[in-house]
Amino acid sequence: MAENYDLIVLGSGPGGYVAAIRAAQLGLKVAIVERENLGGICLNWGCIPTKALLRSAEIYHYMQHAGDYGLAAEKISADIAAVVKRSRGVAKQLNQGVTHLMKKNKIAVHMGDGKLTGKCKLSLTKDGKTEELTAKNIILATGARARDLPGTPADGKRVWTYRHAMTPPEMPTKLLVIGSGAIGIEFASFYNDMGADVTVVEMMDRIVPVEDADVSAFLEKALKKQGMTIMTGAGVSDVKVTDKGVSAKLKDKAGKESAAEFSHVVVAIGIVPNTADIGLKELGVAMDDRGFLKTDDMCRTNVEGLWAIGDITAPPWLAHKASHEGVIAAEAIAGKHPHAMDARNIPGCTYCHPQIASVGLTEAKAKEAGYEVKVGMFPFIGNGKAIALGEAEGFTKTVFDAKTGELLGAHMIGAEVTEMIQGYTIGKTLETTEAELMHTVFPHPTISESMHESVLAAYGRALHI
Repeated sequence: MAENYDLIVLGSGPGGYVAAIRAAQLGLKVAIVERENLGGICLNWGCIPTKALLRSAEIYHYMQHAGDYGLAAEKISADIAAVVKRSRGVAKQLNQGVTHLMKKNKIAVHMGDGKLTGKCKLSLTKDGKTEELTAKNIILATGARARDLPGTPADGKRVWTYRHAMTPPEMPTKLLVIGSGAIGIEFASFYNDMGADVTVVEMMDRIVPVEDADVSAFLEKALKKQGMTIMTGAGVSDVKVTDKGVSAKLKDKAGKESAAEFSHVVVAIGIVPNTADIGLKELGVAMDDRGFLKTDDMCRTNVEGLWAIGDITAPPWLAHKASHEGVIAAEAIAGKHPHAMDARNIPGCTYCHPQIASVGLTEAKAKEAGYEVKVGMFPFIGNGKAIALGEAEGFTKTVFDAKTGELLGAHMIGAEVTEMIQGYTIGKTLETTEAELMHTVFPHPTISESMHESVLAAYGRALHI
């Protein structure tokens, strides 16, 4: 006899498990189905363990530059196996945390492969055994996987996706990173700090192409200064695994092609939604040309009682967007506090060195949308705390509607900007204008003062430049 619930969530990543918790808080009988690890890719193989790796690389970087701070450190070395072990330990700790949250909120956890078998019906298969689950509503939160390089699938030995790059069989000596989005740049930054010779190839005309052009230009200069080779408007072809590593042909923006050899390759060219073999076609669930599910502003699909959140839906493909969508869907299902999300107020963060954080429209996008803009920029070299930290590399940029003073976008690069962007995100959510930001008191000495100065700069009132 089928087990019956008010809500079944398929997938336990940051979208799925948050949706389950919020629904349980609202009094629904909830089950969650997961085929691998509670917490999904983000917690086990994405956001969290990569930050642990990057933290180790950051400390190693500082140790190598101890003299800059009046300190001495001798015989510095890095143990990649130990670094990975720490990262996996962090992921395990948080996986156990999600397990605790499921128990605390009385959410039934079903481990196995889930598949839609009809409206509000789902089959669960594990160890060759199948059981049926039913619910008034089902939320799909199955996430996405890395897109393979055409003709050269990842083998985990020489050709890596992000998952392989987190548990490398050995430390790469000469690394090719294909793609300069957040994933590609973070791994490029990690392995460069750990001592690898890194080359980044991006087909677009600039790295981190979704960011503001000024941020892209600054980051490229910073990474080159750190020793990376950056190729933009470039291409990669004939990638072949050899006995000693990987060979490839690289084409630069002028069209000149050259052969190159690498020890390993990280492929970071996008994602593929996990929508295959879960019963979507049979139910007639609407998808776009790339296989991502179409939803309304409350995360409903075109099939009654079926909802979708996170990386199987429209971009941006970010963990915090998935989590908030989980809350939106759960509250809509429960009929309590339903609200839609404005995608313009979703911040984005890249944890390279230096860090990047942004929210809202870039300067170029604002102009394309027809806004007359006022733009302010403030360099970290004018910020006392940044100088004291030895982190004077970076800037804050704000974009305002010249007619209304509305904050359209904010773009930051530098130390700890991922921790500061939420200030602007709150401002955008509250529909802040330049007046409120100008009149806000920022603590001194902090890097966040650069946020205030950037706003002032947009109106010709900056104090420290």
